[in-house]
Amino acid sequence: MPRIVPVTLLVASIGLLGGCAQIADLVGAKPQATRDAESGEVTGSGEINVFTLSVGDCMSDTTDAEEVTDVNVVPCDQPHDYEVYYDFSIPDGEWDQEAVYAAAEEGCYNEFPTFVGLSYEESLLDFSYYAPTQQSWDEGSDRIVSCFIGDPSTQTTGSLAGVAR
Repeated sequence: MPRIVPVTLLVASIGLLGGCAQIADLVGAKPQATRDAESGEVTGSGEINVFTLSVGDCMSDTTDAEEVTDVNVVPCDQPHDYEVYYDFSIPDGEWDQEAVYAAAEEGCYNEFPTFVGLSYEESLLDFSYYAPTQQSWDEGSDRIVSCFIGDPSTQTTGSLAGVAR
């Protein structure tokens, strides 16, 4: 059974000045990921805000925390734990945690065979997702679910698109 890992709203700014980077190094802050300007692909490992995840991003060191604000991403040609394979919006309405999680589960489950090339039940792979929390729903109009896939037995390299396993 996939884990439910909802996300929370984070409003943050990132200082890109040299002095800010040096201060971040002193306090143990993790490096920020970099993306190719044209393709949007992750080219340098580091942290990104969960709200900036894109389909095709590969993540390492995911957490079991109930609320996530930042995730570690790596270029997909490096070993990683999960790959974002689908994202979608949940329709507006009143916050209902059960309904949000059910919609996230259903949306990710339904898209799984399209991405992998095999049904979830036949596959060795597993999926999970980041879904809105009540705070991000109410305060940030967050309606995005990000579905991610991985091999529970090992890290993978490259995309799992069409692997049919």
